[in-house]
Amino acid sequence: MLTLVAFVVALGLLIAVHEYGHYRVAVACGVKVLRFSVGFGKPLLTWRKKGSPTEFVLCALPLGGYVRMLDEREAPVDAAERHLAFNTQPLRSRAAIVAAGPAANLLLAVALYAAVNWSGVEEPRPVLASPAIGSLAETAGLRGGEWVAQAGPDEENLAGVDSFEDLRWRLTQAALSNEDMTLRVSNEEGGPARSVVLPLSGLDVREADASLFQKIGITGPWTQPVVGEVMAGGAAAAAGLLAGDTVRSVDGSTVPDGQRLRALIRAATGPAGEGIEQTWLVDRNGQRLELTVKPVPERQGDAWVGRVGAYIGAAPEMVTVRHGPVDGLLKGVVRTWEVSWLTLKMMGRMVIGEASVKNLSGPLTIADYAGKSASLGITSYILFLALISVSLGVLNLLPLPVLDGGHLMYYLWEGVTGRSVSDVWMERLQRGGVVVLMALMSVALFNDVARLAG
Repeated sequence: MLTLVAFVVALGLLIAVHEYGHYRVAVACGVKVLRFSVGFGKPLLTWRKKGSPTEFVLCALPLGGYVRMLDEREAPVDAAERHLAFNTQPLRSRAAIVAAGPAANLLLAVALYAAVNWSGVEEPRPVLASPAIGSLAETAGLRGGEWVAQAGPDEENLAGVDSFEDLRWRLTQAALSNEDMTLRVSNEEGGPARSVVLPLSGLDVREADASLFQKIGITGPWTQPVVGEVMAGGAAAAAGLLAGDTVRSVDGSTVPDGQRLRALIRAATGPAGEGIEQTWLVDRNGQRLELTVKPVPERQGDAWVGRVGAYIGAAPEMVTVRHGPVDGLLKGVVRTWEVSWLTLKMMGRMVIGEASVKNLSGPLTIADYAGKSASLGITSYILFLALISVSLGVLNLLPLPVLDGGHLMYYLWEGVTGRSVSDVWMERLQRGGVVVLMALMSVALFNDVARLAG
């Protein structure tokens, strides 16, 4: 139920903001707006402001919306109102009205990111967990427990790192841009620092998923190797493990943190999917105990992974990231630009085959993340709304004839040549745009089903 409500609220808000952008600029340009609709299908609510020619409508299917303006191409227009019709407006006004929808979504994203920056958010400190074995981070000399003070493309362009999530975002940008990343790290906050270069430019990045961070080797913040809640009937309970036990070693291998302990548990399966016994050395209330633990194998994709039926790893140390009025707003603008540019870059790479179309997501994935983000709290939900708002704004600016970007493409042609696109070509381009858009939606929906089934 939470997923459905969060999804409907998100769609309704983002669509309303998008259409309001069109509406507000149309009115400012002197165009008569006949209807402002959020959703399609049967009207659930209809109202009209006193003295306004616009009918406002909320419909049953919240998967889109529209602003219907007076236009001679759609219906006959009285001569006395011809100056109020959209098609009679100068080119700059028509372009501004069309561009206002995506612009409203991008401005909303700036406002949402800024609101989070101003209010503050709790995020893990930028302390690294043990890197994945054989990863770029391990090869570069990281061992886990390092505090990351700065990060950037090179020594001359380093910037402070606020949190682990901040570092993760920068790594994502660098990897998808095929750029190396330099980290300035120390064994403790404020301690002697050294530089570590992660050669991300050599990664073959086709999908922006969890496997990307496995290759990089930075998959989570540092946590203590502590056993949390133990589930009845699980391997941990059978071995006599208790919540609060600190694991010092597994089969003689030192366990520096929760990340390494989870990796050792996952690897405790044989080629036929059988569980492999491990000897754990744990600290319990000042006593050191040796316990035999046999993880239970679980199928995950094409491989078997071990599970012990317990929460592994203490909660990471958190830090409050908060910015002042000006800095928070500027960071909101920067984050909106970064997400927009990264989205366009990924779309471009998909077109030329350098990125997988599996990166496309549809309504099912969006609904799933809407519910998950809402369950984590208002801040997570706001950040989700900001991300989807950017995506909606960027998507609508693509030069597909059925989207706002397609209409802007027509106006660019008109501005360069001095004449509008002919009706024949308009119809052909519209049909082609519908085919492309339907193909993209089909791929996105297929990816949704595959993710949820997996």
